Amino acid sequence: MTLPKLAYLTGEYPRASDTFIQREVAGLRALGHEVLTCSIRATGAEHLVGPEQREEHKRTFKVLAACKGPRLVTAHLRWMVRPKRWLRALGLAWRTAPKGVKGRLYNLIYFAEAGVLADHMARNGVTHLHNHIAKASCTVAMLASELSGIPYSFTIHGPDIFFEPHHWRIDEKAARARFVACISDFARSQLMCFADQMHWDRFHVIHCGVDPQRYTAAPHDGQDLLFTGRLAAVKGVPVLLHALAKLKPDHPNLRLTLIGDGPERVGIDALARQLDMHTSVTFLGYRSQAEVAEALAETDIFTLPSFAEGVPVVLMEALASGVPVVTTQIAGVPELVEHGETGLLVPPGDADALAAAIATLLDDPDRRRAMGAKGAAKVAAEFDLAQEAARLSALFTAYTEGEQPPKRPEPRT
Repeated sequence: MTLPKLAYLTGEYPRASDTFIQREVAGLRALGHEVLTCSIRATGAEHLVGPEQREEHKRTFKVLAACKGPRLVTAHLRWMVRPKRWLRALGLAWRTAPKGVKGRLYNLIYFAEAGVLADHMARNGVTHLHNHIAKASCTVAMLASELSGIPYSFTIHGPDIFFEPHHWRIDEKAARARFVACISDFARSQLMCFADQMHWDRFHVIHCGVDPQRYTAAPHDGQDLLFTGRLAAVKGVPVLLHALAKLKPDHPNLRLTLIGDGPERVGIDALARQLDMHTSVTFLGYRSQAEVAEALAETDIFTLPSFAEGVPVVLMEALASGVPVVTTQIAGVPELVEHGETGLLVPPGDADALAAAIATLLDDPDRRRAMGAKGAAKVAAEFDLAQEAARLSALFTAYTEGEQPPKRPEPRT
């Protein structure tokens, strides 16, 4: 069996906030796939926080950078010798563009990028293109596939892609893709809302995953809370600060550590001071995968009060570390976190409910340990990176060989 040679594309790779993509690439390489990583933009230095990111950054093809030289012209000349294909791809870019002059202009830019990406894949013998995040980079992937004839697939996460599904034409992308990997049953169902029913059998569930062996369970007998994620409005950190302010009088030793950065950092810091919580809150910024694992080994409860999510990898990391979680009952989260078993689920945006759930676990260390053990078992059984990479590899291989896999494919050896 010959494994397809893969190109992996996303808008910005590698990012500290998207380590699940790096892990997936590593898992596929471990299975024998040759994977060429491609990024539309060059990653900012703030994301190169560990050796994994720095190494991947060096070996990744940067599409925009390549477009700035003569490569843009030579790449498109390569495809213009097949004028029907080139014009067909240009027409696709025009037809699928968002409304208005700006939308047309952006899709023409994506078409220019697609020519360079298609040239890079053809030069390197790529036989399948896979994209993560079904927005602009997926438009580039769709157009590059049309230019080159190399089939493509993509992983759909949510939730933001489902806020503007028509703008990003996920119907057209799903129709043209060889298959779509959905990170949860919930994500799959949302895609089914916008895609033609004739394509539903090509929508498969492939979880993001973690390496359970990377995380170490530790005694959780203190009052330490951890949040990991982008400091953006969608993550609901202000709700968390208000909840902790309610808890502080009865839990004076309560401490919160925030790992991550983002546009809301200044506002969150100001709110912590306004609530007189600044001495109990520590901002660490972005940290490497190893440092996140160390922080999880030292915390007692992991909390993620998001308003919208897919299935957060940070929750998998916490559960793999034997740490119980308090998070919101949204989207695909209940497929990972079982309420009352591996953590507690609360309504989004409700500081009182969040405070009550955290208090329940703060006051019951034995329950925390029991939940942590069940959470680690859940991740090992259903969200193991090696197994999910093997399932994805099975999709690449099956479709290359003309087979139709089930919704949840079995890993291939």
